[in-house]
Amino acid sequence: MISFESDYNNGCHEAILRRLSETNDERTTGYGLDDFCIAAREKVRAACEMPEADVFFLVGGTQTNATVIDALLRGYQGVLAVETGHINVHESGAIEFGGHKVLALPSHDGKMDAGELRQWLEAFYGDIAFEHMVFPGMVYITFATEMGTIYTRAELEAIYGVCKHYGLPLFIDGARMGYGLMAEGCDISLPQLARLCDVFYLGGTKCGALCGEAVVFSGMKAPDHFFTTVKQHGALMAKGRLLGVQFDTLMQDGLYFKIARHAVEQAMRLRDAFVARGYKMYSNSPTNQQFVLLDKATIDRLEKDFVFEQWFPVGDMMNCRFVTSWATSPQDVDALIAAL
Repeated sequence: MISFESDYNNGCHEAILRRLSETNDERTTGYGLDDFCIAAREKVRAACEMPEADVFFLVGGTQTNATVIDALLRGYQGVLAVETGHINVHESGAIEFGGHKVLALPSHDGKMDAGELRQWLEAFYGDIAFEHMVFPGMVYITFATEMGTIYTRAELEAIYGVCKHYGLPLFIDGARMGYGLMAEGCDISLPQLARLCDVFYLGGTKCGALCGEAVVFSGMKAPDHFFTTVKQHGALMAKGRLLGVQFDTLMQDGLYFKIARHAVEQAMRLRDAFVARGYKMYSNSPTNQQFVLLDKATIDRLEKDFVFEQWFPVGDMMNCRFVTSWATSPQDVDALIAAL
């Protein structure tokens, strides 16, 4: 079976595996205080062109979202996100479990609209009973989004402008950040993105690492005792060196972006093949996630040799997701194209 199910169904990039093996016998201190993590932080800061940024390595995406959101919010505050946002749909209520409500806004191909964000905030503070309600305490978006789409620089500037006006931190979930930045038509660089939010993370789990995410506080300093909050949420790895080695390797010579670009190139080959053969795409995704409408007969035929996800029905068709990754080979894509 050839899998297009997700971008985290392989182990890790061979360079990481080799580096982990080479450094296995070295003894280091724990909890991210080792030389590998120190070097990795410097490489992340350099990639962001932010030498003073606070950088932390956490174990996974759900833990990262829950930890950052809990650290930034007070007990009576919630987080604004689109209705298709990962924290609102696919995190098992992790944010609510931490005591904070997700305040859902309309989704436009996975994206938030700055005008609707402003309207929501105006309506909230225009309600004379707002003291009885869950306060908006921050804004959460993803790059790339759950539908594979990306924000333009202008769209990010508009959203961040609203956030600044209302004093709300903007948090960008970057679980698929590499694939978003390397997408066709992306007009924003990592340093530019870092300056259009207050905190974001570079996803490792879905882009070449065994596990781990690099949290960067770019528009603000990390909250007081953030290290302790990370530990409270079970997101702190005792053998922090494992995360340091991985991100130090991914950031070396731009490996993170090279392997992300490879995944996007394979996804574009797949998208072009679907379109050329008359299949209808559900969204116009320029990233490694492709959504296509398939009938039951086609799904049954393809499932004999390929693994992919069925998301939800659209009329009498099914919206199916095909995901490429840093590990997807051109031969895998060739096989699926032939099967179409």
